[in-house]
Amino acid sequence: MKELPFLGKWLKFLAWPGLALITAGLVAGGLSGWPPLAIGLVIFGVGLLLLGLSFSGKTAGAFWQQRSTQVGTNAIVSILALLVILGLINFLGVKYSARLDLTETQLYTLAPATKQITQSLDQPVRLIIFDPIQNPQDVQLLESYRRFSDQFSYEYIDPVANPTAAQAFEVTQPGSVFLEVGDEIRFLQTIGNPANPQTLGTPETLSERQLTNALERIVSDRTLTIYFVQGHEEYAIEDAASGLSQAIGSLEDKRYVVNPLNLTETQAVPEDASVVVVAGPAQDFFEAEVDALETYLDAGGGLLLMLDPRADAGLNRLLDEWGILLDDSLVLDTSGAGQFANLGPAAIIVSNYGDHPITQEFGSGRSFFPIARPIETRELPDITSTPLFITDAQSRAESVSDDGNLSFDPNAPPNGPYILGAALSRPVAAADAAANDTEALDAPSQEARMVVIGNSRFAADGAFEQQLNGDIFLNAVSWLGQEGDAALSIRPKTVTDRRILMTAQQAWGLGLFSLLILPLTGLALAIVMALRRR
Repeated sequence: MKELPFLGKWLKFLAWPGLALITAGLVAGGLSGWPPLAIGLVIFGVGLLLLGLSFSGKTAGAFWQQRSTQVGTNAIVSILALLVILGLINFLGVKYSARLDLTETQLYTLAPATKQITQSLDQPVRLIIFDPIQNPQDVQLLESYRRFSDQFSYEYIDPVANPTAAQAFEVTQPGSVFLEVGDEIRFLQTIGNPANPQTLGTPETLSERQLTNALERIVSDRTLTIYFVQGHEEYAIEDAASGLSQAIGSLEDKRYVVNPLNLTETQAVPEDASVVVVAGPAQDFFEAEVDALETYLDAGGGLLLMLDPRADAGLNRLLDEWGILLDDSLVLDTSGAGQFANLGPAAIIVSNYGDHPITQEFGSGRSFFPIARPIETRELPDITSTPLFITDAQSRAESVSDDGNLSFDPNAPPNGPYILGAALSRPVAAADAAANDTEALDAPSQEARMVVIGNSRFAADGAFEQQLNGDIFLNAVSWLGQEGDAALSIRPKTVTDRRILMTAQQAWGLGLFSLLILPLTGLALAIVMALRRR
């Protein structure tokens, strides 16, 4: 019987470990989503707390009235509150993580189309990189993809340390990148390593464009078929040296099917045509060919016209129906931007774009159009027209003589800006009604679309990979093909070079100023201030 007061004397202190266990359980549960261990800690801690308080007996009131007890209790409550707040902050940070990209070119921010496609993944996709070295820039990019979808994961594998996996994927050199979708393995690209001579000439980082296009092929099973009209001295697509090989290769990278089209042979646009491209014709179309293009548009097709100066190609009747007027003049840049970039005044640099899906992600990026003509648009019923590329106010248009000569006064004032391209659309039902088709009223809601650009050389080899020129072409094709979820091909972002280049004399002068003059100046000012205080 005498043991009970002795036990009660010590058991009342169980309240303190009970509080500690409750605190540990609350923190663990808040951070890890309340696993059984965290719940057990809280329950066991509450039990110890109640047991300790029950043995306090008559001294409980006096115990709580002591100043040391009150101070200790306040400290415990403050610590518990702080731990709970920290736990909640960590919980919210883990569940709702966010990053702020402060780089000038948004180097670590994914394009909106990339985010949309990644979030649309409905099956696990694993990216496998056979490289012993993890490129930090690639890891940042892959982490950005993973943040937008739990279905996306990635793994680095050392092909030397794991030859079995390398053999299973038939890896022949380090830097090979694959996508694993279910039981299917797809090769993506090869990334280079400066220390490995086998990978010289290959990109050193992952391409967001290629990875997004590969994910798009997983999300969507639709394949666009692009026809390039031939027979009027356009760019030939069957010849690798035709001048459009880079554009054709980029279309094929986006899983598009590219075919030539001779309207004099087919007499109509094929039914599987998603987009028809007329790239730089030098000869006029026959009337029957123009009729075939009109019929194709009336059925909801997409037509891309890239028409150089003084080459109307006999398409004025078709363009007039859509409210487009071609100007035979040549746009010249008088601001000196073209000369500064060694492009000449006839190469127009554009950094002002219209509000349209084709150009909505361009911002103030630059594109250039060598030897371009201006176009004009007029309002027509049921036709929506949006300017795409707008020249600088310091540009002007000059006429070209019949023999191709251009004479202009360099001192003449500019009369810009000019429109170099426009996107147009109209409902299919309205187009059919204009042709007195009574069935047009019951036609599905679909648009006929056209993009007219007063230049074709911007998409030719050599210019296609420059600035935003390739994006203009690819985005125009995607929009014309009415791919609502297409990944518009924004170029990979690069770090802006902000290094200061100095001569040897400038570097010597800067060193002398920072190591001698500036410290001596500070010392002299300190001595003056000390003497004045005396």
